[in-house]
Amino acid sequence: MDKSPDAFRTISEVADDLDLPQHVLRFWETRFQQIKPMKRGGGRRYYRPEDVDLLKGIRHLLYDHGYTIKGVQKLLKTNGNKFVSAIASGDMATMEAIMAANNERQMEPKAATADEDQIVGRPKVKPSGRFFGFGSVGDDGMPEVSIGKSSIGKEDRALLQEALFDLLECKRLLDQVR
Repeated sequence: MDKSPDAFRTISEVADDLDLPQHVLRFWETRFQQIKPMKRGGGRRYYRPEDVDLLKGIRHLLYDHGYTIKGVQKLLKTNGNKFVSAIASGDMATMEAIMAANNERQMEPKAATADEDQIVGRPKVKPSGRFFGFGSVGDDGMPEVSIGKSSIGKEDRALLQEALFDLLECKRLLDQVR
């Protein structure tokens, strides 16, 4: 006898349904804060139907569309769980509705804070022509980058580190295809 569609699922049932090993589901719990199965005595996991839908969406994006974990995290952050769940089920109406709502939210004018300049179009600071906080723009309009220990700030270092990880992930994906 099959379970009701609203029934909770064990990790082995979800792993079989998604054709994944159980350890991958446990790993995803550490990477995606949105995955929160209910845990009973002894740490046994029970996944709600919406958890299973979210896992299907994450699996679809990672395995079928070639997204990185960081890319899926960004999608979840910007569009939410329902969007990722809708991707797996192919529910275009839900995806379009969520994207339209996100676009409307982005179009709404923000209340000015003390930090923001009140005059539209006027920069707060004169542009330095610096690229990622280091180097300068040469006569040809291209960035002249000089990387020394003191010339890179924490934020710039984090941006470069993130770009490096993305490039390495792209290389890994390309190597898989070959």
